[in-house]
Amino acid sequence: METRNINPWTWQDERSYSQAVEVKNATSTLYCAGQAAVFPDGTSSKEDMKSQLMHAIANLEQVITTAGYEPKGIVRLNIYTTSSADLWPHFSLLQEWIAKHGIRQASTLMEVKSLFETLQVELEATVVK
Repeated sequence: METRNINPWTWQDERSYSQAVEVKNATSTLYCAGQAAVFPDGTSSKEDMKSQLMHAIANLEQVITTAGYEPKGIVRLNIYTTSSADLWPHFSLLQEWIAKHGIRQASTLMEVKSLFETLQVELEATVVK
């Protein structure tokens, strides 16, 4: 598999994403449903944004690795949150995880009115290998 990041500018680098990612010769693609702070028994977290973000990252990584993929294969990561203001102070946690795995993905961040039950952040990814 070969990827090429397309960035006409440099400002997105500080935000840990690319404007576009081209994928060539991929052998397979994994489309992940939004992963949030949901416990193994299916209950939704009532914790704060920081805890929910860390939990969502862990759940996303577990889905990806269980499927036999690697986080570095993420080419698209959509972030949904009920409060951008509450997410921003903890955004570095996501950036550190992205850097740790060498992920260079296209991303969209959206503030939404609500997520399921008590959830505050959800991560949706497309992964290739």
